[in-house]
Amino acid sequence: MPTHAMPPRCYEFQYPELDTLILVEASEAGVTIRATCDTFSEQRKRSFIHELAAEGFIPEDYEWRSQAGSDWSHGVRWLVDISWLRIDPAVTAIARRFMVRLLAGGFLLWFALMAGLFLFAAR
Repeated sequence: MPTHAMPPRCYEFQYPELDTLILVEASEAGVTIRATCDTFSEQRKRSFIHELAAEGFIPEDYEWRSQAGSDWSHGVRWLVDISWLRIDPAVTAIARRFMVRLLAGGFLLWFALMAGLFLFAAR
């Protein structure tokens, strides 16, 4: 009988005071936590895992493992990785449109000022 692996469950967390975004992936193989910056201390990492397990984001056995001491990271991988961040194509299109308009407006203003300068100097 073929077994189907469950896809990982993903959760995103924001810590604006630390300027850090976190992606938590919980799967049968373990828990992978991807952070944009290495801003968490070891104690804060333990507390974060404990909170995740207590709230039901990851299996509850991690809740007690995180408080046990030396073997708290078994099954949990912490990575500093920004590859999971994706910019929405709609946001990119809006920014591109704004920049084209800004540069075109700046060029037209520069051209008008230069034309005025040459016309005034010709008199």
